[in-house]
Amino acid sequence: MSSRIRFVTAHNVFEAFPDLRQMAPPPADESPPLDYARRLLASPRPAEAIAFLAFLLPRREAVWWARQCVVALLGPSADDAALRAADAWVREPEEQNRLAALKISAASDQNLATTWLAFAAAWSGGGMAPPDAKPIPGLDLPPTPAPPSACARAVNAAIIIAACVGNMPAAPQRIASCVEGGIRFAEGGEARVIAPAAPPAATQ
Repeated sequence: MSSRIRFVTAHNVFEAFPDLRQMAPPPADESPPLDYARRLLASPRPAEAIAFLAFLLPRREAVWWARQCVVALLGPSADDAALRAADAWVREPEEQNRLAALKISAASDQNLATTWLAFAAAWSGGGMAPPDAKPIPGLDLPPTPAPPSACARAVNAAIIIAACVGNMPAAPQRIASCVEGGIRFAEGGEARVIAPAAPPAATQ
């Protein structure tokens, strides 16, 4: 398997993306990236491993991993226009597909994981506003480019929202499943996420 990791140490990820410090603590040593992801998963705040992997993976791969997480965790309810827009961009990362994802995400419910999945594709590069957005009267400003961290932040949001839908006590297990899938994908395996089985219904 060919690794998809482009950083030698976990520290390198924090150096490349200073915003990551707002979402996860930097390591105190020169740990390899996936060793550090596993350490975050085993910590009291395993969701920090999601954020770290979102920045660690290249943008296209990060969106695909998030897509697998969202579909595994939400099932058929995830099949909407935003998900399909993210899918289209991952399969063909052309500008027209990025702009389509941008337009759909801007018009979608921001409480939905799939909306943030489309935002992740849309913010993979280029401007952050839809091309047909109305300009502010009196201001002729150039399009605002997406910050380097925008795609990873949206990937993180998509996965965390999906993990927290429904049974909140199950969220840590759902997050762990996504982290394990992300590590496997980063190592060169498939971006396959297996959602944990739902707990049995409580009896009275």
